[in-house]
Amino acid sequence: MTDQAVDTDGVRLSQDPAAESGFLGRTRELKELRADIERAGLDTLSGRKAPRARVLLIAGRPGSGRTALAEELAARVAHDYPDGVLRTRLSEPDGTRVPVERLARELLTALDRTAPPGADEDDLTEALRTALADRRVLLLLDAVADAEQVDALLPDTPDCLAVAVAEGPLTGIADVRPCTLGGLDTKSAVELLSRHTGSVRITVDPRAAEQLVELCQAQPAALTLAGGWLAARPQAAVADLAKHVHAESDESGALGRVFGLVYASLPSTAARMLRLLSLAPAGLVDPHTASALAGCSVSGARTTLDGFVAHGLLRAVDSALPEYEVPGCLHGRLSALARRHDRPAELQLARARMLERTVRLLQSCRAVTETDNQQAREKLQATPRDLRFPHPRAAADWLRARRPALLAAARLAVADGELDTLARRLMSQLVRAMVAHFGTRAAAPDLYGIHRLVLDVAERRELPREKAAALLNLADLDARTGRTAEALVRYRAALDAGREAKDPYATGRALESVGGAHLELGDYDRAADWFGRALAERLARDERADAARVYGRLATAHTYAGRYGEAVRAWRAAVAGHRKAGDVAAHARALAELARVQEYAGRPEESLRTCREAVDWARRAEDVRLQAALHLRLADTLDRLGDPTAAGLERSAAERMLREEPADACEIRSAVSED
Repeated sequence: MTDQAVDTDGVRLSQDPAAESGFLGRTRELKELRADIERAGLDTLSGRKAPRARVLLIAGRPGSGRTALAEELAARVAHDYPDGVLRTRLSEPDGTRVPVERLARELLTALDRTAPPGADEDDLTEALRTALADRRVLLLLDAVADAEQVDALLPDTPDCLAVAVAEGPLTGIADVRPCTLGGLDTKSAVELLSRHTGSVRITVDPRAAEQLVELCQAQPAALTLAGGWLAARPQAAVADLAKHVHAESDESGALGRVFGLVYASLPSTAARMLRLLSLAPAGLVDPHTASALAGCSVSGARTTLDGFVAHGLLRAVDSALPEYEVPGCLHGRLSALARRHDRPAELQLARARMLERTVRLLQSCRAVTETDNQQAREKLQATPRDLRFPHPRAAADWLRARRPALLAAARLAVADGELDTLARRLMSQLVRAMVAHFGTRAAAPDLYGIHRLVLDVAERRELPREKAAALLNLADLDARTGRTAEALVRYRAALDAGREAKDPYATGRALESVGGAHLELGDYDRAADWFGRALAERLARDERADAARVYGRLATAHTYAGRYGEAVRAWRAAVAGHRKAGDVAAHARALAELARVQEYAGRPEESLRTCREAVDWARRAEDVRLQAALHLRLADTLDRLGDPTAAGLERSAAERMLREEPADACEIRSAVSED
């Protein structure tokens, strides 16, 4: 049995050395599609320039080869679109419509453009159109659910081309060029069979081959399954298969009849695994997913998955990892078989095993980065070998490759509603793994989506502590991307949830964050009021280090409001708090800020003394950047006090430090200029 990567939604065989492209037939359709690209549109005929990208529609039922035809067209015209081909799937394997917001963000990611976490659909589609405005790209939109999706993603430039793959017409898209697919021509269909079976069996009985093509209605997916069945049985004649297909009574058409025959020929354990693959998130399967779903070994799962590929039941994904995709034309049939043959409790148990395996892989993925943590290393060594990553790079590659399936797993787990405990664990580990490997900033768009899912579960399960945590995380991401008003609303909601949960951490964080949002919005009086409330909470719980930090934020609000006396008192309290806590670096920074406010208040001598004290503490903290900034500030103050000689000495000291720290020189000068 040969291991061929077969697209059962088309006729592309990726391991066919005999054919130049591996694509068969559709000569007429390709010619018409290419002609449609060049043909004048309605706008051009009326003398106006086309305002948007042209849309070509390839319409056909799943299994008709529609996606393969779109890919072949893209390959043949790619040279006319030097900025590349962008691909995205507009519906889930089960037919569920993918939100435009998610589609636009994925396309922006493919263009190396980032959009703010939490941006709405309008902002994301506008960002996408802006990103495509000066590019020539081909947009391949597969499995389109409705015309509104295409319209929202369509570039506002005639230099781009959109190829949409759908089951029916796209009513509402102007000047769309449809190409409706039927079966393959007989010659191409027979050639497709021979690529699986070899030419001998076709040559000895060409009439049987043509009869089989007719029974399969020349549909590529049905022919691929038929070819896989014959490839697995070298002694079987094509006529034998034709008789079996003719005897099948499936009323759903040729694909259903051939699939039923192939499925019935599988051993019971393989058939069960195949059914359970319909539970795989986003239709993407790796050996671990199959192993967990079926309850077998990882190596055994991979062997079975490779056998499915040879049968045309799965498609091997072009990835650094062993990964497979359930063809869209088979997903619904597998789901129906699972509901018919497996009890609901068994399906739920399979889902739970899959989520548990994913959680453990994510734990291992994160733990491999904690090389300086003895406890993490010991825990990693106790992890089964199949769940371990050899080094951090391998873990990052796995996380990056499996990202679509992992995010889909989180969405499905939350939507399920009966596995919320596992869903919460999955999302927690997914956040930690992404932060460990990619950093909070790079992972922020995905983190935002995960935190929204956490919030959904927390609200459904009435878990105020987790609700507060999710709201705080979402608000932090809003605040970092300039959506301060939205952040303020979420911080207030987090405060209510924290109080309901009697969670002092969430309450304190929310109080302080509400103050920070008001500060960012320029409402300094409210900011000072909220910082005062947060400070009272910290002092009541004797959280001295946190109280010192809040004193500093309170002082900042007073400074912006021009209340320098109150600001000085707050900074002195912050200095005392950091000194008692033994935080040398924070002590130095607080002294530096105190000196700044004393200067604002018109007390230069006091500012000079405080600034020199801050230099001493910055030296103890080994903060060269702060030392240099303070020396420059001292020089400016001495100039104002009429001592240019001393000012020159301070500048010399600062310049010496700037030469030693060239990377920070601009930041240091900027920090001083703010004074």
